Amino acid sequence: MNKIGIIFSVIAGLLVIISGVFFIKNNPIIVTYVSDSFHDASENIAAVFFKESITVAELNQKYKKANTTRNKVNVLVVPGHEPNFGGAEFAGMKERDMVVTLSNYLVEFLNNNKHYNTTITRSADDWNPIFSNYFATEWPNIIDFVDKQKAEMKKMIDVGLVSSVSGAYHKDAKPDVALRLYGINKWANENNIDISIHVHFNDYPRKNVSLPGKYSGLNIYVPERQYSNGTTTKVIATSVLNRLAKYNAISNLVTESAGVVEDQDLIAIGSNNHSDAASMLIEYGYIYEPQFQDPAILDAIMKDLAYQTYLGLEDFFWQQTTFPGAYDTLTLPYTWQQNIAKTKSNLPSKDVFALQSALMASGEYPVPSKTKNDCPRSGVVGPCTVGAIGAFQEKYDIKGETGYVGIKTREVLNTLFGS
Repeated sequence: MNKIGIIFSVIAGLLVIISGVFFIKNNPIIVTYVSDSFHDASENIAAVFFKESITVAELNQKYKKANTTRNKVNVLVVPGHEPNFGGAEFAGMKERDMVVTLSNYLVEFLNNNKHYNTTITRSADDWNPIFSNYFATEWPNIIDFVDKQKAEMKKMIDVGLVSSVSGAYHKDAKPDVALRLYGINKWANENNIDISIHVHFNDYPRKNVSLPGKYSGLNIYVPERQYSNGTTTKVIATSVLNRLAKYNAISNLVTESAGVVEDQDLIAIGSNNHSDAASMLIEYGYIYEPQFQDPAILDAIMKDLAYQTYLGLEDFFWQQTTFPGAYDTLTLPYTWQQNIAKTKSNLPSKDVFALQSALMASGEYPVPSKTKNDCPRSGVVGPCTVGAIGAFQEKYDIKGETGYVGIKTREVLNTLFGS
């Protein structure tokens, strides 16, 4: 191109730019409309992807109409990990077995209420046939489902319509395990599950895994607030936590200490916004905590944790903080027939476990300056229990039994909390 041609090209380019500026200046509404159209289109895509999947009002309405099987609230109970594989272990205790015990009790409580229809994913030894068959027949579709959800989520983050939020550290599940978790939630979406409860016990990395870790207490993971099932899940989980926290410690690990913890990455509760149900993952405590270490009280603890979870669901549906019945723990009422004192062997016992529950209900346990993390319901007489016994005796003017439960203290306990 000669010099004259170059000059004309430059002039033409300048005229286009000038005319464009003139057009924008004189037609700002049109330009804004075009820009907004692209923005609105993106927002509409996000609105569909993140549309609230289940609301508090819808669940409450369904519960109130639960006079037929069709209208019952559908609950999926998922014992964490796989049959005979995975999960925390400590001193012979296996999380994958503990969660089945607790889950079975929870299913029992729910099934005794006409408002619920309950499905459990597995036993200690095998998958529920519903799910083993589903995995076998739907595996390619599960993979496709996961790929689509991940791609859609990435798109939303890339265009800035969704914020990527860092949460607590979680170990990555093996690929096939992760796909089964996605598959469980895909099945839940297809079968109109309203609430999914994943049951777990926690653990914490440490050099010597034969010794207890330094953290204790429970917490509930819920979907991060941007997710479609986030808002409703958090309301339900808060109700459940309020019940559990009355007799059990909330985690003292900083990232879990809020009790109800939002998370964007946990597959169980709907990572990549793939779960329609209100989905929570309950860590019922750290596996190495003393109350989980002795068979003498373990079953009672599992049943009580399940019962308080059930009461939390009922509180949500009844929109109340109290529940009909004499006690909100299955450890009470209780009749104490023997004296209780610290002994050399000091083995866990149901007498002490019930005593700690009674002292907690009465307001003396844990003692001032201590927390439930310091003083769990362990079934063992320690400094916390001795101190609480003393406070109870002072409250009821019981003399001559300092530091132990004797005839006079038992009489008051049986009057207040006996059957």
